[in-house]
Amino acid sequence: MKQYNIIVEKHPDGYVAYPLGMKGVVVGQGDTYEEALSDVKSAIRFHIEIFRKSDE
Repeated sequence: MKQYNIIVEKHPDGYVAYPLGMKGVVVGQGDTYEEALSDVKSAIRFHIEIFRKSDE
């Protein structure tokens, strides 16, 4: 599986995370760094699964 660098930013309302170099909009968010990272990892898996199926 391809690896992506993930950026996690702290905002006043929590954290936002997104992968670098991935086509499409894939974003995770959470109240903590760990929640945002977990959320974006889940979003990446979902994105890959959905778009792989659409290419078949």
